[in-house]
Amino acid sequence: MYKKGLYRETDKMSDLICDNYPMVLVMCRFGIGLGFGDKTIGEICRQNDVDICTFLAVVNFLIEGKNTLVEEYAGQHLSVEALIIYLHNAHDYFLKFRLPHLRIKLVESINDCPEDVAFIITKFFDEYTEEVDKHMRYEEKTVFPYVRGLLKGKKDAKYNISIFRKRHDQIEMKIVELKNLLLKYYPGKGSHSLNSVLFDLFATEQDLFTHNLIEDNLFTPAILALEKQI
Repeated sequence: MYKKGLYRETDKMSDLICDNYPMVLVMCRFGIGLGFGDKTIGEICRQNDVDICTFLAVVNFLIEGKNTLVEEYAGQHLSVEALIIYLHNAHDYFLKFRLPHLRIKLVESINDCPEDVAFIITKFFDEYTEEVDKHMRYEEKTVFPYVRGLLKGKKDAKYNISIFRKRHDQIEMKIVELKNLLLKYYPGKGSHSLNSVLFDLFATEQDLFTHNLIEDNLFTPAILALEKQI
């Protein structure tokens, strides 16, 4: 049975995860591990030095949507440090785990199709991965150092978060063509392996979409507010 309304720090972490299993990724990206027993969200956050307000903002935003977030957290200050940790860990997850493992599964699933078709599909996936890598490394090498400078009271006259916002492309949309290539034009019978890859592609698309939502609706506004303070 799914919980109605916002999650609070007095709710059990296990209830949050069991009711909304994608939140296990959010928990992990904040640096929170498993084995939390019946402890509350607040207890687990304090135990792991995670800002409770920021954790709940991300969780409730992804579950309930933007309007709920605005109403609930208006006037509250989110932890920029916690958001950077969350986003950095998400980048690591995509670039070092999810996409490499998905490529292995993809190659195995198209092993029996014509060689030229397999080459095109694999090349398409590799090009997509390069786009994701480029997108996330820009944030790691340019955006995050800039924000860390702001946190120390240093403002860069040649850069601001609006530059990031203008060039923030929706990378998850590029995966649609790969899905369509497999769904509409794959020559031959499907298989459990190929269907599993398609499932993972849909899940990856959704995960990247929500990742961008966090950057656009939580991270960027928080940095805009920080810039105004300096």
